[in-house]
Amino acid sequence: MTIDFFSDYLVASLRLAVPLAFAALGGLYSERSGVLNIALEGMLLTGAFTSAVITFYTNNPWVGVMVALIFGGIVGLIHAFLCVTLYVDQLVSGLAINLVAAGLTSFLGRLVFHSSTQRLVGIEPIIIPGFANLPLLGTLLFQQNIFVYLIFILVILSTYILFNTSFGLTLRAVGEYPKAAETTGISVQRVRYLAVVFGGCLASLGGAYLSLVQVRYFAEGMSAGKGFIAIAALIFGKWHPVGSAFACLLFGATEALQLRIQALGVNVPYQFLVMLPYAIALLALVSKKSKSTPPAALGVPYFQENREFK
Repeated sequence: MTIDFFSDYLVASLRLAVPLAFAALGGLYSERSGVLNIALEGMLLTGAFTSAVITFYTNNPWVGVMVALIFGGIVGLIHAFLCVTLYVDQLVSGLAINLVAAGLTSFLGRLVFHSSTQRLVGIEPIIIPGFANLPLLGTLLFQQNIFVYLIFILVILSTYILFNTSFGLTLRAVGEYPKAAETTGISVQRVRYLAVVFGGCLASLGGAYLSLVQVRYFAEGMSAGKGFIAIAALIFGKWHPVGSAFACLLFGATEALQLRIQALGVNVPYQFLVMLPYAIALLALVSKKSKSTPPAALGVPYFQENREFK
């Protein structure tokens, strides 16, 4: 009984960490290029809504995922245009996108789903023969859906790309000292556009996971602050793919724990349990405040005309 409980807890922790990891990885690319991305919450919501709507009408979740990728990229493009081209304050731009996404998805969600019994066709887990029946590891690693396997691949690839390729060096250079990067012929604006748009696509995959795998329907505000927790994971993980992924797993484990404590009927106010993941995120930020160093140009607009920070 104890082994089964522990196994179920680990599986739940991993599954709850997946949308956080996609959002954190999307934020990592954006912020490594120097663009602060508070808009992760809105990108998650956009991905969840668009994938749910398209799946609802086509009955094909893969089409929903593709459309979510496109719209996530569009939201990223809007954020990049506001911050990189128009020099809008990056914090204000991100918050505006979050507010618009929350309002628009709620309004359109009521129009689409108000008279229908919403139960979306989900994405089923992939069972790997020969490994799926292993004790503990079988359920944890070899009976998961494609999003789980994809996030493992993306974390490994991102680590390699960031620290072992010329593109990764370019991205980090733009985020650390864009003036020096531009003197070598690098287009700071182009790199930041690519990073923010790609980050939007990754974050939208986290939203698609929420609606097509985790709950299989769309609900207003279903991201429930996960975009902000992803930002906390990014800071806690020192803007490193592996560190951020482990931070997401920690927050996922915290959320899984509070759900199980509620299910066991422990005499603790449920409001306290609901706020537990956010409290852990806050404590993580406080504990890492003096140790985490963000990219030097993070949040600072780069004015190409006069080649200086303002």
